[in-house]
Amino acid sequence: MMSDLPPMHATVALLEDARATHFESGEPVLLRRGDIGTVVMLYQDGACEVEVSERSGRAYAMLPLAADNLLVLHDAPARDGAYPADRLDHPAPADPDAGP
Repeated sequence: MMSDLPPMHATVALLEDARATHFESGEPVLLRRGDIGTVVMLYQDGACEVEVSERSGRAYAMLPLAADNLLVLHDAPARDGAYPADRLDHPAPADPDAGP
């Protein structure tokens, strides 16, 4: 299990398919691996409430998912060029300008 939860309001991608219920229709929907959502709540047990929206921004499903089943997406590099703090579970890329 991942030790760190994604930050609140992080944009995340699902790493596994998941079933949810459509807000308006009440019909079951299958969310696919790679679908994008937003973290809207964090739970102490390592789960996150994720809201999934259409391209227009209109939410159509919300469900709890384990942090292990989410990939935090970044749309810009860190300001100082450092590796993002919320990716501590992955090694930082090697500095090509650093000596041996």
